[in-house]
This record gives sequence, structure tokens and C-alpha cells, in this order.
Amino acid sequence: MRGMAAPSLTVAIVTYAPDMHWLARTLAFLAEAAHFAREQGTLGEMRLVIVDNGPEGLADDLALLAAAAFERAPGLTFEVASGHGNVGFARANNIALERGTADLHLILNPDVEMATNALDAALRYLAAHPDVGVITPDARHPDGTRQYLVKGRPSWGVLFLRAFGPAFLRSGFRAKLDAYEMRERDWNTAQCPVQIVSGCFLLCRRPALDAVKGFDPGYFLYFEDFDLTMRLSKVTRIAYVPLVRIVHHGGHAGGKGWRHIALFARSAFRFFRSHPA
Repeated sequence: MRGMAAPSLTVAIVTYAPDMHWLARTLAFLAEAAHFAREQGTLGEMRLVIVDNGPEGLADDLALLAAAAFERAPGLTFEVASGHGNVGFARANNIALERGTADLHLILNPDVEMATNALDAALRYLAAHPDVGVITPDARHPDGTRQYLVKGRPSWGVLFLRAFGPAFLRSGFRAKLDAYEMRERDWNTAQCPVQIVSGCFLLCRRPALDAVKGFDPGYFLYFEDFDLTMRLSKVTRIAYVPLVRIVHHGGHAGGKGWRHIALFARSAFRFFRSHPA
């Protein structure tokens, strides 16, 4: 990237009564990765926007966490957007979009630990591939097993089995579930283009996000990332880049009670209505 100005970056993290221990880890890993990229000359200014969707009174605590994480990473700034209540994940991400003006925008879950060179690797890939507007990473569970963030087009049956089906039932449909997760692909090499991506870490060029007007605010929770990446894939190319490595501490809808199951179903209906086969 010699001779070119390093791109600026906005990072959006949406929280709702977060586990402060895991959020502190996410912020520490983010600060380390950003500091490394700045030292390599691949990243310019970076601003974090934490959008607090949770109960009032956490804004100061969230700011303290960010300040502590960024203390040893000069040139990184942050703000906490709060007081708007729980407006849902999609609208909260759009709040962060409205507050950012950087060249790039990273959508990041509050339970992600990125490798020290993750941002640097992503920024180098974007610099070398101007036709690519979105990057999704190599994601792992805490035990090191792979998470398949890139998905095939879902069906109602596959979604039900993944979210709520018992293990014995899922085993009988292993081939369909594996096809949905596109396990036949060589995920040790870059894959481009891909179309549907889980959004725990999604690095986007800002013009691409502007072209699709950000997230669809009609999604309160679940499927907002599938919808976003489906729309992004129509205006740019989405790339899976294995050199961009993260650990994602994530859960599943089926283990979160009936309210989450209802939200999951409602968003699934919206997704299939918006993106008919």
C-alpha cells in the first residue's frame, strides 16, 4: 500500500446487556489488531461506535471498557451511542452507520476475538482486489473447530433442523445440512464471490453499504445479515479470506427460549418473502 493513503475505518459493535468480560476481550483484541495494522501502514484512523441497545445506565461502563482497551493503541477513538432503547440489531447497526464517515465499515459482534493480523490481512486483500467490497473471515469455535459463516440458500426444513432439531434428527439429514454450510468447498483458500454470510465479522467498503442503504430495519433480530449480504452481493463482490482469522463465541436461537424462537421465525418469514427463490 506504499504511496497510497491508508483507509479509515469505523467499527460498529451493537450490545444488549453484554457480558462485560467477553466484551472487554473483544475490545482488547480489536485494539491490538488495529494497532498492528496501523504499524504496518495498512490502516489510517479508526473509530469505534458502540451502540447500546440495552437497559439505561451502561453507557459509562461501556466507555470505560473501550478506554481501557484503547489505552495502549494511540490513534484509535470511540463513542457510545445510548438512550434509544432496544431498537433491534438492524436499526442499531444503522445508527453506527449514520455516525461513521470512514472509507471502510466493520460490523463486529461483541463476542469475537480477532487475530493480531486479521485487520491487516483484510485491508491488504481489499487493496489488492478493488472489485471486492465485502470480506468475511475464517471463523473458529473456541475449541478450534471451523464455523461455516458462508451459507447456501436456506430452506425452511434446514433452518428448523439447525436451530431446533435434536442431534439424532440432525444426523439423519447430515448431507442437507452440510450442503447448506457448503462444506464441500476448500475453505483453506480464498473464495470469491460468495453470497450469503453470517455477520459476526463483516468488513465492508462504505460505498457498497451506502448503495444498499445499510440494514433493513424491518429485521429486529436474526437474518438481518443474510438479507444484507444478499443485497450487497448485487452491487459488489463478497470474498471469504482465510488469512483473516477470528474466534467467535456464539450461540443458537434454539437454546434461547420461546421469544427468540418467535423472533427467529418472524425474521425467517421476512427473509423468504424478500428473497424468493
